[in-house]
Amino acid sequence: MAIPYLDHPRPAAFAHRGGAAHHPENSWPAFEYAVKLGYAYLETDARSTSDGALLSFHDATLDRVTDRTGQVGRMTYRQVSEAKIAGSEPIPLIEDLLGTFGELRFNIDLKDSGTIEPMVRVLKRTAAWDRVCVTSFFGKRLVAARKILDRPVCMTVTPAAVAAVRYAGISGKAMAARLARSGAQCAQVPTRIATREFIRRSHELGLHVHVWTLNTRQEIERALDRGADGVMTDNIVLLRDILTERGQWNPRVDV
Repeated sequence: MAIPYLDHPRPAAFAHRGGAAHHPENSWPAFEYAVKLGYAYLETDARSTSDGALLSFHDATLDRVTDRTGQVGRMTYRQVSEAKIAGSEPIPLIEDLLGTFGELRFNIDLKDSGTIEPMVRVLKRTAAWDRVCVTSFFGKRLVAARKILDRPVCMTVTPAAVAAVRYAGISGKAMAARLARSGAQCAQVPTRIATREFIRRSHELGLHVHVWTLNTRQEIERALDRGADGVMTDNIVLLRDILTERGQWNPRVDV
């Protein structure tokens, strides 16, 4: 079954953490700049607070990117909301991002197990089923999310499935059937895994391949030359420029 999330012309350009090379990561200015440049896809992370708020935030602690300290999962949203990214920017809520940028598509990486139920609630409240791809480096987290989602949502394959595709340990038909049952639509992998052969195998299985996180011209062009369906980058100006040069820049079209 086709997923609307992936129907944008390829290759898809993802603004990683909003475009962290230009503005503080996962901040409103970062996302707004990516929107200004015409990006159709925004990548972000999801962290949960102790009272179930779903934040656009990468780290388990506030220490690295904000003016406060402490473990996000042990704090209430009220406590976390006092922290400012780079000393000045509030931490966005995933729900607010989905509501503010209603024409954009989001790649959301679930960073802790507490994010699963809040993510489902946010999708129900925003009706953003077709605009979100749910991903995680932890296969059990993806499986748990899949079990409680009551609508089709784009999801990535589990790390175990990536390994199976990479090493071809399972026959193509068996793997295709397994992926169809799981509802997974894409593989999101680092450049060392996104070889030409891996991308070919993934395409045979009906999977899109998105490569992260590429911040140099050489990395980006290599992934595109190998046939990648999408590229994630912090340097969203560079990626836009490269795609424009190649005649492959597909900006968002407002409807």
